[in-house]
Amino acid sequence: MDDMQHTGSWDHHAAADGLVRPGTGGAGRDGSGNRAGCGFASGLCAPGAPAPTLTRRHLLLALPAWALGDTARATATAPDPAAQDVAPATRAPASHEPPALLLAREAPADVDPAGYLVSEKFDGVRALWDGQRLRFRSGATVPAPAAFLHRLPPRALDGELWLARGRFSELAGLARRQGASEADWAGIRYQVFELPDAPGPFEARAQALAELVARLETPALQAVAQERVADRTALQRRLQQVLASGGEGLMLHRADAPYVTGRSELLLKLKPQQDAEGIVVDRRFGSEGRMRGLLVALRLRLPDGREFLLGSGFSDALRRDPPPLGSVVSYRHRGWSATGLPRFASFLRVEPGI
Repeated sequence: MDDMQHTGSWDHHAAADGLVRPGTGGAGRDGSGNRAGCGFASGLCAPGAPAPTLTRRHLLLALPAWALGDTARATATAPDPAAQDVAPATRAPASHEPPALLLAREAPADVDPAGYLVSEKFDGVRALWDGQRLRFRSGATVPAPAAFLHRLPPRALDGELWLARGRFSELAGLARRQGASEADWAGIRYQVFELPDAPGPFEARAQALAELVARLETPALQAVAQERVADRTALQRRLQQVLASGGEGLMLHRADAPYVTGRSELLLKLKPQQDAEGIVVDRRFGSEGRMRGLLVALRLRLPDGREFLLGSGFSDALRRDPPPLGSVVSYRHRGWSATGLPRFASFLRVEPGI
């Protein structure tokens, strides 16, 4: 929603949602900060710590199980499926069992795009249409208005419910709302990227999907644009274009892949990682269990005066002997939220004093 294995995963096409994200295990890989490293149930935050800001991760955790949807996509293979953690796809049962879907792996920074079709990574809610019913990744039915469903074709589709860049929280609320009206869903688009029951490799299925959507002429249904990218330089240029527009990254799907399911190298997500520095202005320590007395988060002040909690990437040694107040630390992150805070921040190192 990343792969958000993190929270019930909303990983396929995700765009920058502009939310401050805490991470797992103290501030986890998912998070940028507020209350990072201070889990709701962990009891690891120091007494009197400020209340957490609502984030995508928190929102996902708050959703009922039936409402959790993923954002990875369904497709794949060029290499031997036997060598991948995938299985031949079959139509999902009519029960609430989670449907089998293709899930993405992280792309190496120097990935060669040859052999892949590339698309933008949208920040939406994974949804599978079987021709009659629209389901979340959990297998539960999406409570979409009847008018929205009537616009969909009588054949299987896989994609993302999407509202707009930076509006993930609003989308998530609408997608789980029982009794939502057609007007409530007026801005939601079903961004589809897979035609599960079509024959042939992904490139052929993507073309068939684009033709199907064009014939339907339904604004609520959009085929995700797939394109070939010449080389690594062109891929990075395309990535920077998406990021500059507020997007989160790119998806790379093997053009010659038959439709299979599972987590595989056949579908990759490419997102940037950047380095930055901050000054340590506060430290948070665990108060219970094995983390008692150990560092769980650092509050960093950025050059513009903004502050956030960093709680991912610490070694055991650093947790026992954390950097002192006033020291400068570097961290990796994947771009900036709409509020100007780093996303997916992870500790890198303590910078030497000058």
